[in-house]
Amino acid sequence: MFPERLRALRQGKGLSLPELATALNQSLADYPRERANTGPQIGSWERGVNTPSYIEMMKLADYFNVSLDFLAGRQYTEIELDDLFTSNAQLNFNGHQLSANEKTAIYGMIKGFLHGKVEQQAPQTQMDELTLPLDD
Repeated sequence: MFPERLRALRQGKGLSLPELATALNQSLADYPRERANTGPQIGSWERGVNTPSYIEMMKLADYFNVSLDFLAGRQYTEIELDDLFTSNAQLNFNGHQLSANEKTAIYGMIKGFLHGKVEQQAPQTQMDELTLPLDD
């Protein structure tokens, strides 16, 4: 899964292997013990011949702005929105970073919407027909 994700991310940015290596090497100051990346090295990762180190994975995740879980191919089939909104995780929507007040408001709207749907689905009691005398 990792090789396919890496290739898709690289090609999605329109980068060649040497261009990605150059981009990753810009962060070498943050990792003084790491060697410079090369195009062939990244190509071997994409082919599944070699596996990057933890530091290399971190550099890739930072560069592509994805999580290590995503890069490693982990998939989550179920996410509890309750946990997401009450966590300290930073939430973004359409490029906008949500403030704590916005998260709270959106969470309230979702709860209200779902609560309203439950009420709408509940069987409604039928009212007897009421006849009112109309005097003209």
